[in-house]
Order: sequence, then structure tokens, then C-alpha cells
Amino acid sequence: MKFLRDPQEAPKPTRRPEDYNVEMLSKETLETYRRMTPGERLALTFEMIRENTPYLLAGSPDVVDRRFELLRRENDLRNARLLAALQAMKPRVGSGR
Repeated sequence: MKFLRDPQEAPKPTRRPEDYNVEMLSKETLETYRRMTPGERLALTFEMIRENTPYLLAGSPDVVDRRFELLRRENDLRNARLLAALQAMKPRVGSGR
């Protein structure tokens, strides 16, 4: 497996952030999340992890391995894009913009 160490290796996003569907959650749900304390959001995260772990581990060892490999690839790509975006911001931060 190849890990992306250089943000330049990451595929360029085909859409801008403003192109993404921001209506995935209702405004009411988003407002509920915003009103939560960090502790409440963390508790909700742990609850979702507990509820979904059995499904993540279901199947033969080969299926589970492929599932985790896909998650790793998705996480690596997301992290590489984030690092590339931060790197692109770097010159602006120093110039006071």
C-alpha cells in the first residue's frame, strides 16, 4: 500500500467546496449540533461508533480487510487534500492576507 507523503501526489479535487451539497442535513439538525457542547458531540460520536462497529466487523476476514483498506484509502486521500489546502494557504498567512 502506498501512503501519500507529498500533498502534490494527491489528486486534485474536481469540485470546489461551494459546489458540495450543503443540504445533506436539515437546518434544524445542524442547529442542534451547533448548540451541543463538545462533550455532547463526543458522546454522540462514541454512541455512533458503538452502534456501527458490529456492521464494520461483519463478514469474512477478507471482506473486513477490504473494508478497512477502503477506509484507509479514503482517509489518506482526505488528509492529503487537507494538507494541500493548508500548504496553499501558507503564503497568504505570512503576507498578512
